[in-house]
Amino acid sequence: MTTSTFEKKSQLIASLREGIAVVQMVLFKEMKARLTKKQPLKNHSMLAGSITNEVFGNQNQEKKFVAFRQENLGNIELELLNLSADLPKFCENITDALRIQTLCDHQEGEDSSETLIRAKELEILVEEREIPLPSTFMTIVRLLGEEHNLIIPPVQITSEQDNSIMH
Repeated sequence: MTTSTFEKKSQLIASLREGIAVVQMVLFKEMKARLTKKQPLKNHSMLAGSITNEVFGNQNQEKKFVAFRQENLGNIELELLNLSADLPKFCENITDALRIQTLCDHQEGEDSSETLIRAKELEILVEEREIPLPSTFMTIVRLLGEEHNLIIPPVQITSEQDNSIMH
């Protein structure tokens, strides 16, 4: 593999990982909103973050997050079990992101297939959904980010505006 090919592949993986992060942010945002309505807890952010981390197979190893996870594992598991019923349409986005994450990890020599297995067990993996091409995934993510005000869509500017920026 030439250096140029390696750099392009590396840029693609980095872009796809940014897309995965957008899906994670939206899941966090949706979970936090649901938890705020549902439970009179003061740690909505921590719980939403823990749920998001569980879905994507990430564990924050900082002491306070490890302790929070251990203390709230029952709530986390309950929310994970209800995720497919509570956010059925969003499971498609989770499915796409988990599959792309697994492909990216594989390209980097890691095996994260257990996250797909866990998602299937939790019934949040939409198995009949086809794996999206990278461009399709990025389009889906861009639209999702815009919908949740996480990404500002590009705006066409006039040549006059362009010249004023450049000079």
